[in-house]
Amino acid sequence: MPTASQPSVDLAFALHSQADAHYAAGRYDEALKGFLGAAKLNPASPVLPFNAGNTLRVLGRFEEAMACYDQAIALQPDFAIAHHNKAFCRLLLGDFAAGFRDYEWRKACPTFDDPRYGLGRAWTGQSLRGRSLLIYPELFQGDLIQFCRYAVLAERRGASVRLAAPRAMHALLRTLSPTIRLAPEDAPPARGEFHCALMSLPHLLGTTLESIPAQPYLKAEPDRVARWRAQIGPAGLKVGVAWQGSTAPYALPLQRSFPLKALEPLAGLAGVRLISLQKHNGLDQLATLPPGMEVETLGEDFDPGPDAFLDTAAAMTCCDLFITPDTSVAHLAGALGVRSWIALPQVADWRWLAGRDDSPWYPSTRLFRQAVRGDWGGVFAAMAAALTA
Repeated sequence: MPTASQPSVDLAFALHSQADAHYAAGRYDEALKGFLGAAKLNPASPVLPFNAGNTLRVLGRFEEAMACYDQAIALQPDFAIAHHNKAFCRLLLGDFAAGFRDYEWRKACPTFDDPRYGLGRAWTGQSLRGRSLLIYPELFQGDLIQFCRYAVLAERRGASVRLAAPRAMHALLRTLSPTIRLAPEDAPPARGEFHCALMSLPHLLGTTLESIPAQPYLKAEPDRVARWRAQIGPAGLKVGVAWQGSTAPYALPLQRSFPLKALEPLAGLAGVRLISLQKHNGLDQLATLPPGMEVETLGEDFDPGPDAFLDTAAAMTCCDLFITPDTSVAHLAGALGVRSWIALPQVADWRWLAGRDDSPWYPSTRLFRQAVRGDWGGVFAAMAAALTA
């Protein structure tokens, strides 16, 4: 027999369904009203304030988002993804101590399922002097490029470090340190060896905004640099460009790509040469450029082999500037110390923080953010003005 509260619960379900549809369609203000309204009708549900928090985060209202995540956590203390998403808000606001601490909750989320999380002898901050440490990767190539710098910090603390990584990235990662050993991506810890997830290192090493190890830490191969410098030549202002990030479903809402034709305001500047450093996805856009817009390409022998990023690293060091969305090559440019401009959506990933046009992770990087959601035109008008200046 229905309880007295059943009509409220049924209405909450209907509002929740409508809010989900608004969110999927990008109507975030309407979605937020629906989630908050449903939460008032069904205050026992942790999912409703959680979804409201996610919507507020997309809208750039991070303090309010954290308050919603706190409501969800109060109702369900082990709500791992709520802790995880709250960590993103803290990191966006520059609160690294609390943000990286909360980010440890990822290991309890279903999408983070590395079996090494649960093994014994996990490194939790004890002395590394004279110890052996396996660091294993998480997430994607850009994450490995951004956080591999911490393997060097662990080595400086006295550890003998093994860094697990995809084979295709070993050649690039060898430039980190001559004494860091590389292992297969799925390598287990050896007997007696400590182990640590790559993205736990900022937390365990006490990273703050002021203590980020921000000096360049990867290098391009000199022979490749010489080869691409000769091919690219000295003429003009050489602007390397990439425009297409991952096309995986998780990446599409993050706006990690922009249309190549959006670079037209820069292509029209006197003396500017746009040089494609794009690989794989998005190359079809080279055939549909606006009349008069030219983008040079480097041929089929540009990064064709089993080793990832080697020619890309060399070619971008031969350019005067590199422009990209939030992709793995954005992190590569920063790790190399290449002067780069990154085109970001209005609310970007936590790695770029909120409200800044610089990056404490990469001093050679400048950030250009959408002023209006989805508007890349304003981003590249601002870049063209900056390039002219």
